Parts: sequence; C-alpha cells; structure tokens
Amino acid sequence: MTSRPELKLEDEGGFIRFYKSLPAVDDDVIRIFDRGDWYTSHGDDATFIANTARHPSICHGLPLTVPGLQNHFLREALLKLGKRVEIWESSSGRMNWKCVKKASPGNVQDVEDDLGGQIESAPMIMAVKITAKASEGRNVGVCFADASVRELGVSEFLDNDLYSNFEALLIQLGVRECLIQLDRAEKDKDPELAKLEQIITSCGVAVAHRPAGDFGTRDIEQDLARLLKDERSAALLPQTDLKLAMGSAAALIKYLSVLQDVSNFGQYQLYQHDLTQFMKLDAAALKALNLMPGPRDGSKTMSIYGVLNHCKTPVGSRLLAQWLKQPLMSKEEIEKRQQLVQAFCDDTELRQTMQEEHLRSVPDLYRLSKRFQRGKASLEDVVRAYQVIIRLPGFIGTFEGVMDEAYRDPIDIAYTTKLRQLSNSLGKMQDMVEQTVDLDALDRHEYIIKSEYDPSLRIIRKKLNQLDRDIRDEFRAAADDLNQEADKKIFLEMNHKVHGVCMRLTRQEAGCIRNKSAYQECSTQKNGVYFTTKKLQAIRREYDQLSQNYNRTQSSLVAEVVNVAKSYCPVFERLAGVLAHLDVIVSLAHASVHAPEAYVRPTIHSRGEGKTVLLEARHPCMELQDDVQFITNDITLTRDESSFLVITGPNMGGKSTYIRQVGVIALMAQIGCFVPCSSAELTIFDSILARVGASDSQLKGVSTFMAEMLETANILKSATAESLIIIDELGRGTSTYDGFGLAWAISEHIVKEIRCFALFATHFHELTALAEQHPQVANLHVTAHISGSGDGENAKREVTLLYKVEPGVCDQSFGIHVAELVRFPDKVVRMAKRKADELEDFTTKHEDHALSYSKTDVEEGSAMLKTVLKQWKEAVEAGGADMSREEQVAKLKELVGADEELLANPFFQSVKAL
Repeated sequence: MTSRPELKLEDEGGFIRFYKSLPAVDDDVIRIFDRGDWYTSHGDDATFIANTARHPSICHGLPLTVPGLQNHFLREALLKLGKRVEIWESSSGRMNWKCVKKASPGNVQDVEDDLGGQIESAPMIMAVKITAKASEGRNVGVCFADASVRELGVSEFLDNDLYSNFEALLIQLGVRECLIQLDRAEKDKDPELAKLEQIITSCGVAVAHRPAGDFGTRDIEQDLARLLKDERSAALLPQTDLKLAMGSAAALIKYLSVLQDVSNFGQYQLYQHDLTQFMKLDAAALKALNLMPGPRDGSKTMSIYGVLNHCKTPVGSRLLAQWLKQPLMSKEEIEKRQQLVQAFCDDTELRQTMQEEHLRSVPDLYRLSKRFQRGKASLEDVVRAYQVIIRLPGFIGTFEGVMDEAYRDPIDIAYTTKLRQLSNSLGKMQDMVEQTVDLDALDRHEYIIKSEYDPSLRIIRKKLNQLDRDIRDEFRAAADDLNQEADKKIFLEMNHKVHGVCMRLTRQEAGCIRNKSAYQECSTQKNGVYFTTKKLQAIRREYDQLSQNYNRTQSSLVAEVVNVAKSYCPVFERLAGVLAHLDVIVSLAHASVHAPEAYVRPTIHSRGEGKTVLLEARHPCMELQDDVQFITNDITLTRDESSFLVITGPNMGGKSTYIRQVGVIALMAQIGCFVPCSSAELTIFDSILARVGASDSQLKGVSTFMAEMLETANILKSATAESLIIIDELGRGTSTYDGFGLAWAISEHIVKEIRCFALFATHFHELTALAEQHPQVANLHVTAHISGSGDGENAKREVTLLYKVEPGVCDQSFGIHVAELVRFPDKVVRMAKRKADELEDFTTKHEDHALSYSKTDVEEGSAMLKTVLKQWKEAVEAGGADMSREEQVAKLKELVGADEELLANPFFQSVKAL
C-alpha cells in the first residue's frame, strides 16, 4: 500500500472551508472526494465508510491501491444499504470542486465500471404519484425504468387503502429505489404518503423524497418528444392520457438527468405495464417463499433463486430474478416455456453444450451496448462484441443438430430463427472488424488497428516488430548466460502490470542473478523473482514510446470503428434478450435434472378450472440442505371439497414446510419450471398471499400483533377466488381467546366470502371444528410417534417427529418437548408440565359441559328454569317475611326436584354442575 500523499496546509485549509460551505444533504447521501490517487471522506460519512468497508484507514483517505475495497464499499452502500453516493472531483484548480458522479440504488450508471463484476438484478427505479379521495378511492400512477435499458414503463390503477396493487407492482418489477412526492417538512401532514412510504420500506426498497414541483406535467410532452424513438407526436401516444403516471415520468426523467445526455435523444421507448398479466406477490409472500437470497444467507440453496440459478451469463441471471417475481398467468405461455425446458431436460448433450461451450463465453451485452451508447466504448469493447458474433454460428449449428422432431419446432421459433436473423444483421460488423482490427495482437492483449490501413502505422509496426524480436533475443541471451531453460525455469513477461516487459525466475533458481551487476531485481513475489537488464529497459522504453505513437496515430480510425459498432446497439440488445431467455431455460432444465430426485413437468389447468394435486411433493430448498432426508407429502386442493386445509400437529413437525412448499411449487410451475414432485397438476393462481412468521417493527411503532393484522388485512382485501393463501399461525400476538376468535372469523371469511384455495397451519385445535360446518374445509395433521415411561411431572416422553401429513386432527402441540430438546433446566420443564396438566384438566371439565348440549337444549332448559324461578318467587312472597333464607333455598330445591323434565335437560345439568 502506498503512503498517503502530502497535502499542503493551505490546500487543506481551503478544502475545509469549501467542505463546510457545502449545502446539507439527506442522511442517506455519502459524499466522496477524488484526490487523484486517493479518495477522502469526512465527518459522519467517513465513519460510515470505515464501518461499512471494515477498513479504518478510510477515515483519513481511501487508497485505490487496496484491491477490491472501492468495489466492496459501493456494492455494500448502494445495493444492500440503500444509500446514495456523490463523487466529487477538482478539475482545473485545486479548489474548483464539482460533483461528477451520482449514484443511488436504482441508478448506478455513473459507477457501473467502479462496481466491478455483474449486478445480480436490474437496478429498477420507480416514481409514484397518488390521489386519495374518499369518494373516488386511491388512484396510483407510476413510471419506472431500468437505467441501463432505454425504456420507460408507465401504469395507472385504482388501489385499496392498503395499496395492495402498488405493493404487488414493487415486487413484480424488483424495484430498488422509489421516488415519492414528499417534502421532509410535510411528512406528518399527509397520512396517505406516509403510509405509501411505509409500504415501500417494508418491501426493502430505498425511498428518495422529491419536491412536488418535480411531479408537474407542464413540460412532459416536450420532454418525451425529445426522448422517444416514436416519430409521432408524444401528445398522440395513448399513455400520455395517464396524468398521474405522466407526473411520475416527469419526476423520474429529472432525477435520472436523461435530458442532460444528448445521446439519449430519440432512443427511449414508452410502454404501458399491465399489472394483471403476472401473478401478484406481496412482500410477505416474497419472504415466506424464500424467493430471493437474503443478506445473511450463507448458502445459495437457501433461496429459490439460488436453487434455480445455473445461468452462465449476467443477463440470464437478471432475467431469472425477473421471472421469479413475474410468474405467468397465461396457460399457453407457461406451456411454451415448459416445452423448451423439456427439450433441454431430455437432451443432455444439447444442454451441456449450451452451458459449457456457448453461453459461458457471452458477456453482459446490455452493459456493453450501454457503453457504446454513452460514448465510453473502446476498441476492446468492439472486439468483445465481435467475439459474440463469431460464436453465433456455433449456437445455430447446435440447434440445427437437434434430432427430436417434437422439440425442433419450438426451438426454431424461440431461438434458431431469431439467432440466424441476428447473425445475418451483424455480418457486416463482423467483416468490418476482421478487415480493420489486428486480431493477431489479441494474444499480446493489445487492441489495435491493422497497420495496413495507414502508411504511418505500417512504419511504426515495422519498428515494433523489430523491437519485439530484440526483446526475445535479449531473453534468450539471458537464459543462456544464466544457464536456465527458457519457459521452464526462466520466463519472459511482456505485460506485467507494474514492470511492463521483464523476466522472471522461479524462486528456487533466483540465486543465479545475485552478485551479477548485469541483472537488476524488480520485485520478489509468490510466483518468482522479477528482474531486467539495462538493454531490456532501453528496448522497453522505446517500445512503450512507439506503442503510444501507434495509439495516437490510430485514434481517429478507432473512433470511426467504434462509431460504426455503436449503430448495431439495437441488434445487440435484441440478441441479449434471446440469449438471456435461452440461458434461463437451460438453467431451469439443469436444476430440474440435477435435483436429488428429478423434477417433473406439471399439468397446468386454466384459471378457475381444475384442481391442484401434488404427489410426493418436496421443498426444493429443504431437500438440498446437508444431512436432510426429505419426507415427501401429497397435497390435494379441490374446490368445494378441500379448498381450505387446516393443518395441526407438533411444533417442529413440518407444518410450515408443508404449506410453504405448496406456494413454492405453484410459483415454479407458473414461471414454466418443472416442480419437485412425482406427479403434479395445478390450477393457475392469480396471486400468492402469505401471513407467515412474527417479527416486531418496534422502531416503526409496529408490534408483532399489529404487523400480523396488517398482513392479514392485506390478504382479505386483495384475495380473489383464484388466489392461494398461506397462513402459518395467526392470533398468537394477543390473548388466547382473542387470537382464536380472530383466527376463526378470518378463516370463515375466506371459506364463505373469498372462496379461494388456502392452507392454515395452527395450534388452535378448536379451529378444526370448521370442517363440521363447511364441506370445503379439510383437516390434516403432521404425525409424531410417542413413547414414554413414568407418571406425573416426572414422566419422560420420547417424541419422534415423522414429518408425514395425514388426514384428521392432532390435539397435541408438544411445546414442552421442544423445550426439552433445547435443554431447558429440569425444574422448569417439570413446572411447565404441572401447570399444563392443571390447565388441561380445568379446560376439559368446562369443555365437557359446554359441548354436551345443543341450541334447542339451551332454549328449552332456559324456559323451564324461568317457570320454576317464577313459581319460587310466588312461594317466597306468599310465605312473607317470616320465611328464613334456609327455607327459601329448601323451597327452590323442592320445586326443582319435582320437575323431572327440567332435571333431564342437558343445559340445566351443565348449569347445575357449575
């Protein structure tokens, strides 16, 4: 690591004055100052960076010489912590500082090169504008974009008071950042906007507050006319009638500063997003189904995305993440994907050839295209694009070799025909590169124009070739002088990052240059000792100077080649779409074939038709965990017969896994993937809604129970007859009676009013009585084998969880058994057993009396008792004041004893027992 450069005191003083004069920014903005070889950050920002990057020196300055540190910090701050970053540079004068780069979770264009590596999912950014009137409901207008792709999407829709549709849209699009019309000073004045912000935050999306003026639509038609490819007037586009969405578009265009880059003009497309074309998922379902990897997930198999992602390209990985959040609703489209997955599952050679030979070498074509469009591309980028073009015949040839007639047509339609057309469109670019670029120089990691194109280049190239021969002659001379075998003990390094052209000896042989003045050591590293000679240094200096001259001479030709390649960007973007689709389909096939037991192709029924029957179903994540022998279970959801399943059973018995795997399998089926079952048929669900787990949001003033009720309210307001509801425990955050009452009422509402498919795992065993009143309710339980010895509180029960789901009711929860498993103190366990037995005896006694009579018994018993009490009152009044209390009681007993019909009434018997 290099030492920190010295800064003059007056410079530092001037910078401090400048820094203090900067306007205040939001807490989520981090400012970094580029000092040439160093970055510096100050105040709270420096502390944050030091903690984030886990590198204390950052408090004083961030050295570029520390490998990966910059990438690590930017990735952590932007993509995980939802921060915004400003990078400042001083151009002409030392104090002439300007903000040259701005980045946020949804807009990483300025720092794409600094992030390094691929970005797992598209940085989608959205702006939202609402009107909330009691008479008209809540209208929501949004505009969204992936800043790396020149498209603007808009949507406008009516929503409920919980903004369920808006939440589903955030999930569908995988939004990272959302602009909201909310000045900090006015935050408490509009409860609707505050509610909207809470929903955005709960979905893990960063919030950016923008002033109301940014959402104005006065200039939006003019702005769109400059940005859009469509030659028609922007005012004639149907999307411009969506006034709220246009306000959001105005804010997004200003935030992304797209009008400040003239290369954007005439390049954008505007489309309208239909919320109903994909399955709706809420934030709770996203979490319950473990759809995407969490920040603390250590293994890729802990999420559905991790299990299914065997993509070889960055564009494929991003598309898979999009598909998982946008399950299809069209039976025809689902079956098209299934047919392609089937082709790659059945043809092992085809699948492996695509993965290992073809897809592995495809770069991120969207990012590459963006470099051309933004004027940042170099000759190296042209070569990378060329290397994709020359591989296309390999793709086409492999597809043409498919022998199975059943798969040839679907593959032709999806890939072969499109790739052939794209390859033809790119043919002239291939010819241009082969005629102008020196492809032989690629072996030397040089990207240069062929010398034949210019007389000056030919002269320089002739000299460079001679110097190259001189370098190799000097290397052979050194090898002979040191008596070392070339390319075995001594090596020539042509492009060392620090020393340029030099030689290297293995560390065992390095002693041969010691005490020899002709050889100069450069450095000692793990792979050997680097050294040079005076002659080699002189040749190297001349070689570097000539190389610089070559680059200067060819610069105009390079610019022309890059400019021609830029015109092919639309073709490359279409190619990226085709290859991304192919990559995801192959990845799904790979996951289906390589599971512990191969996935099967599910039969898909149309919406509102058919039933869901899963035989020997498994959870795709659980079965991949170490030391897990997964127990399979069947699931049958039949409308009007078993559409609402109540699952009871022991703690840790597998209830949660059982109900979640139904949701996971339904989602996998609707993205076109095969599913972990031995046989499967599914109806198409329009949404998966979940109420799973309990977590406090105390910093936001939301208790466990409140969070539970909010999620449940969202389910009840957004579910339809074609939804799938998953509820894992409900009502635990309040008293037993309140909790059971809510669980019963919610379940009955789902059964009678919504009439959708639902699975409800619960410890309220009384809830199983729903099956007696509603034929579409079915009871299931997870089984356990119990063996034990001893009596009372000293009894030892051995509970073996079987993880098998069977029809019927389980009336035990085994909570104390779980306490024993985690080694609670024996005294605590004994006390728990004693109190549980006492409570069970008390409850059982009362339940016996409560459930031993009918409604008719209550009515008849009450009438007879009323008659007896009236007779007793008349008798007491006739006896007058002389009648003692004992005599009054005796008279009542006499009247009751004389009424045999009253004594036989079950309701009266229960009252008497109390």
